[in-house]
This record gives sequence, C-alpha cells and structure tokens, in this order.
Amino acid sequence: MASRIDTQHQEMASKETMTLRVILTEADIRKVKLTSKPGSVEELISCLQNTLRLDYNFTLQFQDPEFDNELCNLTVLSELPQKPTVKIIPVIELVPLSSGEMETSSDMLSDTPSTADTVLTSELPQEKRMPWPDIFLTPKFSVDVEFRLRQANLIYLKDGTHLKVTKELKHDILQKLAETIYSCKAYPTTEDLRAVAKALVNTHPCLQEPGSPSGYCGWTNSLKDKMGNYRSKMRSLGHTDVMVNAGKRGRYSTSSDPPNKNIKKPRKGEVNYLPDLPDGQDASSLEMLRQQLVDEMKRKNPDAVFINQKMDMTLSLRRKDVVINKPPVSQILQRWPALFRESQVYQEFSRVVGKNLKQEFYGSLDRHCPQLIQIFRSKRGLAGQILSDLLQQAKTSDIADMRCVAMRGLPVLLGDDQTEFFKACFASDDGDSYQHVPVGILSLENEDVALQPLSLRLHPSSVGIILEGNVVMDNLDNIPQAMCLLFGLTYALHLDYPKCMGNTFLFIQQVLLGLGKKELKGKILAVTNQLTM
Repeated sequence: MASRIDTQHQEMASKETMTLRVILTEADIRKVKLTSKPGSVEELISCLQNTLRLDYNFTLQFQDPEFDNELCNLTVLSELPQKPTVKIIPVIELVPLSSGEMETSSDMLSDTPSTADTVLTSELPQEKRMPWPDIFLTPKFSVDVEFRLRQANLIYLKDGTHLKVTKELKHDILQKLAETIYSCKAYPTTEDLRAVAKALVNTHPCLQEPGSPSGYCGWTNSLKDKMGNYRSKMRSLGHTDVMVNAGKRGRYSTSSDPPNKNIKKPRKGEVNYLPDLPDGQDASSLEMLRQQLVDEMKRKNPDAVFINQKMDMTLSLRRKDVVINKPPVSQILQRWPALFRESQVYQEFSRVVGKNLKQEFYGSLDRHCPQLIQIFRSKRGLAGQILSDLLQQAKTSDIADMRCVAMRGLPVLLGDDQTEFFKACFASDDGDSYQHVPVGILSLENEDVALQPLSLRLHPSSVGIILEGNVVMDNLDNIPQAMCLLFGLTYALHLDYPKCMGNTFLFIQQVLLGLGKKELKGKILAVTNQLTM
C-alpha cells in the first residue's frame, strides 16, 4: 500500500509545471515555463538547453532567499524556491595550444578581460552534425558562382535558355553541395540526393536539364559520385565515421566481409553516429576521462554536472566502443556505468540524435492517446478482448493510465508478440524467468498478486529494463517510462530492436519521434492512417 502511495506521489510530482526566471545575460532575461518539473539539476539543465535552444554547455546559479537573493551555485534541485530565478553560467572550453601558438596569441590574451561568471575547462566537445532538414535549402555558393548563376537565371526567365555548365562551374557547385550534405549525413540515401538536386534546380532554374523527366536526374547521379569522392577525402583526413568503412566497398576488401556488406552508417536517424575525437584530445586522454567517470560513479552522491560534462567529452570514445567493438552490455555497464542513469539515457539520446527524447516521446504519445484509445475500443476478436481487459483497468481521465494502456496496447494493435518482451515475476524470484530475454521490460509484483500470462497489469509494484538477461535499470515508476528509457538505450548502446516487438519500436521511431525513413510499411502505415482520420 505504501509503495502504491509513493508511486502516486511521484506521478503527481511529474505532472507539476515549473516556472522560472532565467538570466541569460544582463540584457536578456526570460520567463520559462516547463511542462513538467525536472527530477534533478542535470535534468533541469537539459530542459533549459532544449527550451532555450542553447548549443553550449553551462552550469546554473540561483538567487538564494536565505542570503538576500545573492547568487549561489545550484547543486540540489530542492534548494530552489517556489518561483526561482536562475542564471546561466556558460562553460568556456579551451583547446590546448602549442608553444608557437601560445607565443603568437599571448598579446591578444593579455588584453582580454576576464569574468567571474565564466567556468573554464581544458576540453572542447567535438563538432556535432545537424539533423537532415525536412526541406533542403540550397547553400550559398562562392561570390563568383552566385554571380554567374544569377545572370543565367535572368536569361532563363527571359527566354528559357539553359545555362551551359562548364566543368569548373559544376565542380564548384558539387563541392559546396557535398560539404553541406556531409554536415548532416556521410551516407545520404538516393532519396536525399534527389531532394538536394531538386532544391538546386528550383533555386537556380537555369541548371535544369533539358530532356530529363524531372530536370535533375543528372545532378542526382553527379551528387552520388561526388559524395563517394568526398567520403574518400574525409577518410584520408581521419574522420571516424567514414574511416570505419575503409575497404568494405571496394573490389579488394581489406576485411573478411564481402564488399558493400556490414557498412557502418546511421540507419535510425542518428546525427552523431561516429563523431571524431574532440580537438586537443586523443584516445589516451579520453580513456583517462572515462576512468574518472567510473571513479565518480562509485561515490555515494556523484556530481551530476561533472558526469554530464565528461560524458559529453567522451562521446567519440563511447560510440567507438558500442558501434565498432560491440561489447556485451555487461561490459558496457562496467566501462560506462553513468550511461545507465535515467538522466544520462536522455542526454545520450540528445548527443546522438539531437532530440529531447523525454519531451518528444511523452508529447507525441499524449497527442495520439485519445485516438489510440478509440481504435482499441473498436477492435474485435482476440486482440479486441486483450485490449478490452487493458481498458477496464484504466481511469479514462488519468493521463498516466492512458499512457500505460497505449504502450501495452500498441504491440497488440501492430501484431507484435509481447509475451517474450514483457515479463513478470515476484520481487523474491531469482531471475530464472528472464535470464534468456535479450531485450525486455520486467514487472515486479508483490507476493499477494496473481501473475497473468501476458503480465497485463497496468500498475506493477516496480518496473525494470532487461538487456541480455540482466536487469540494467530498476525501480522505474511505470511502463511508459521504461519503454521510453529502453528506446533511448537502443540508441545509446547501438542495439537492434527486439524482433518480437519490431513494429512497436519502429512506430515509436518513425511516428512518435519522426526519425529515420519517412516511408511507413504494413501495419504501422495502417495504424498511422487510422490516427489521422
């Protein structure tokens, strides 16, 4: 009974909104309202980073009423008053200079004023890729190229004369397009390249190809060849995301894999799939930072800000671990224990994908819940009976219940076999019931509860996440939270979706989060069409 009350209190707390006065600069002070109250300082920083679209690291100070509203460092969220004022303190990250560079810049540094509001560190996070845009915008070319295209466009609009593209001009255009494409994707799809070519001829109609059905088929083919050459150039410069595939595409493969097999590239919407090492860092220095993280996690109260900063810095080392080396989950847990904290699952998803997983997952789920419930009620047969049993446990006015029903009902609607994914056991059991489960969610029940064959209880006593037969996260509040975190872990650990729940995970990826391929197939398309009716 006590655990049930605690769970209700936690759910009520998660629904609380939070209003803050945020000082960015002395001339930029904003009112920010968060839809849910963060559970930690680290989570608050993440929420502000996404809400205010800040692309740099920072810490927080707050006006403390106990000291006449003087600023103090924020270390525990409970220190904040009811309507707090917080100040953004940017973390300025410096790159170590060689002795020659230090001598050259010493005069400039001596004239640079210092500020007490700046935190200095010796690291620089690696450059991040941008997500692929919904609508590709043609970049600006060099002044010379822009002038020639502008003149040619005027002639085309006047009498329909197409520009005769010289070899030099075509090279300059393709080079700039390749740079822009690579800033988003190292391995664009044919559909991506078509979108770029179409945007090019729409922006500069003089470049349309007479006789081509679309007017840009030749540009698409040229972009495909150019991207291959550009990747070779980036590989020679040491970029990890293309170096990892060296020898796999050519006729004389250097590995045991056949050419074009097992190419390591983003397949689920990742924007930082295999980032390069940060400037001023190497594998040895990052390994030292990793060990510092392990040591910090052994403390009774780990420093959340320290962990987040070092996890940011070591992303390239961690991605190499999980993507290239592919160790067992148990080994990743030993090497990167912070990765299995709830806040760091969300942060890692943001690092790899560039999206706020928690906000987008729950926001999209809440938008679709009413229509999903209507679809559940309309189903007949065995699926309809299972969904009806779920609905009977729910309180229609309770959003937490609706989320649980949606997460448990989606696999039924999409034809997935959730019996090998959702597992249930008593708290006193030794784990035999799930030791062979590769990926799953575990519901822990009290001894006085009769376990159902499909574990269809909406409110288990506790929820955990199973990976490779071991519980890697436990004491979670509910099934939607576990599903959200498990989805984040599939990206953080570079895991395949469980085959028995493939449609459900693809639905979360493509429909709820809008990641990866736009084309929907089979039952996912059918359910999506029902949601839009």
